[in-house]
Amino acid sequence: MVVLSDLLILCGRVYPRGSDMQKIKSLMTRQGLKSPPESLSDLGAIESLRVPGKHVTPDSYIPCLADLCKALWEVMLSYYRTMEWHEKHDNEDTTSASEGSNMMGTEETNFDRGYIKKKLEHGLTRIWQDVQLKVKTYLLGTDLSIFKYDDFIFVLDIISRLMQVGEEFCGSKSEVLQDSIRKQSVNYFKNYHRTRLDELRMFLENETWELCPVKSNFSILQLHEFKFMEQSRSPSVSPSKQPSSTSSKTVTLFEQYCSGGNPFEIQANHKDEETEDVLASNGYESDEQEKSAYQEYDSDSDVPEELKRDYVDEQTGDAPVKSVSRETLKSRKKSDYSLNKVNAPILTNTTLNVIRLVGKYMQMMNILKPIAFDVIHFMSQLFDYYLYAIYTFFGRNDSLESTGLGLSSSRLRTTLNRIQESLIDMEVSADPTATLTAAEERKEKVPSPHLSHLVVLTSGDTLYGLAERVVATESLVFLAEQFEFLQPHLDAVMPAVKKPFLQQFYSQTVSTASELRKPIYWIVAGKAIDYEQMLLLMANVKWDVKEIMSQHNIYVDALLKEFEQFNMRLNEVSKKVRIPLPVSNILWEHCIRLANRTIVEGYANVKKCSNEGRALMQLDFQQFLMKLEKLTDIRPIPDKEFVETYIKAYYLTENDMERWIKEHREYSTKQLINLVNVCLGSHINKKARQKLLSAVDDIDRPKR
Repeated sequence: MVVLSDLLILCGRVYPRGSDMQKIKSLMTRQGLKSPPESLSDLGAIESLRVPGKHVTPDSYIPCLADLCKALWEVMLSYYRTMEWHEKHDNEDTTSASEGSNMMGTEETNFDRGYIKKKLEHGLTRIWQDVQLKVKTYLLGTDLSIFKYDDFIFVLDIISRLMQVGEEFCGSKSEVLQDSIRKQSVNYFKNYHRTRLDELRMFLENETWELCPVKSNFSILQLHEFKFMEQSRSPSVSPSKQPSSTSSKTVTLFEQYCSGGNPFEIQANHKDEETEDVLASNGYESDEQEKSAYQEYDSDSDVPEELKRDYVDEQTGDAPVKSVSRETLKSRKKSDYSLNKVNAPILTNTTLNVIRLVGKYMQMMNILKPIAFDVIHFMSQLFDYYLYAIYTFFGRNDSLESTGLGLSSSRLRTTLNRIQESLIDMEVSADPTATLTAAEERKEKVPSPHLSHLVVLTSGDTLYGLAERVVATESLVFLAEQFEFLQPHLDAVMPAVKKPFLQQFYSQTVSTASELRKPIYWIVAGKAIDYEQMLLLMANVKWDVKEIMSQHNIYVDALLKEFEQFNMRLNEVSKKVRIPLPVSNILWEHCIRLANRTIVEGYANVKKCSNEGRALMQLDFQQFLMKLEKLTDIRPIPDKEFVETYIKAYYLTENDMERWIKEHREYSTKQLINLVNVCLGSHINKKARQKLLSAVDDIDRPKR
């Protein structure tokens, strides 16, 4: 048996030394104090522990770290047991002394015990300081940047557990350990993130933008990488520190392992063996629903009775699922092309990889909160690069801005410019004359990705790659939604001084994901309808007729036929991939807007036009609107007033037209000049014409 004085000698300088130790030993002998009953003969001084040197291999690093922590744990546990034993016996002796009558002896005994307790408590901090220094030497002695992600996370888990021990042992915040592991983590994470960005570029360049069929109830919390979030009641508290219940007291590691075991024992199967269940068998919740979902809305054919009946999956016992009946189809909006898989998220394999990567980043951040800003900054780069790739592949078109329709908001343009300047390496090859700083900056950037040659965006039969565009764009929107879901968790661990960065990332970048829909689907709308053919047909119309016409012109029928074909092709694409209602609405709005603007352009090409010809224009446009409203539920019809106002402006007097020209700057200079010229000779003379043309010129001058 080893008495307390032997324990003090064994532990060398970390315990009271010299006269203090002799005094404690003398007091113990005089008071008849004994050591804890269990043997402590296996305890050696912390200083006698030899920290493994540079010869530790990556394979042996974690076992050696665990062994080191286990040995240090035994030292601290022995000290804990000693203090616990003294506290227990002090209470017993105090109780028995209170029943006696020797007050002088009791006061002296209390003083002696208080002295011993004070010295033992003083040793707590000194022991923990030595523990930190031993582990720091080991941590910084190896470059961890070459470690696999799971191995590095396991190292973080061990150190996190050790810091928890320190907090329970002496209330320390473990600044030495935190600083050491932060240095290793930042170094590791920079290398890890750079590799992941390169991998993301490779994934994006090989992505064919086909749907990854996940179940309709898919949630990122079902992925292994996000299991840690289910274990945490709060994102700001480590799972290991979570109380089992709010009412019960938290069990410390010392209480848990006091009688046996070790918190640093490596579990052979420490990984979660639970399998994921997120993929659908064929992307559809119901084969029967799939078959009936795309029947024609106005079809007169009856739906087979077996498709109308409820059924129960014999293998799974799932609740009955209603098939889509003919009545249901008719009640749906004409612009809704997502009758099946209504709730199934649209994402690709690359999207899923990015989400998994975000989960891994958050795991590291959850274990080591001091590097939270670095991790969130790198997470934002994953989203930035994905967004930039979608724009580069499907939305970049120099002619978009010339439309003046504001397809790309100033916020979106600012975001894309920021990403290009901060993250995208636009240089083809390194400049040998570049400075060292410039070279370092290039290391932090990634080359711009290139769309796979397997993705064809030039075929009219597929609506110019609409299925791929939908999958790509809506996968970005889905990714943005997941970032929105994670925002409270990120905000909880972000340092207060860095919160503005997080807020700006969400307000300036994440929220712009849905804004990419407009420029991307505009490219499809601009090619889906043959607007040039319509202009040619309009040019052949005689507009200076002398009588009121009752029949509309053939260009209206040609345009409506184009829209009918567009509707059919949209239905065909929707059989391949779900087209969400916001997407179909944007497509229809773009096509109608372009058609109406083409109509105005056609009217602006007219050389001669009578009052009856203007009435014919109104007849044509009303016929177009009447038939168009049967094809789409979009209300109001986009740019309807744009056409009607231009037609009616023909009848304005000189003064009214001058005022009208100044108020309607949405029309081009050519359209305004043509309006003035056509009116010449009917109710506008040459002098008035010159005055009106000057008004047009005044409007056009600031644009130059």
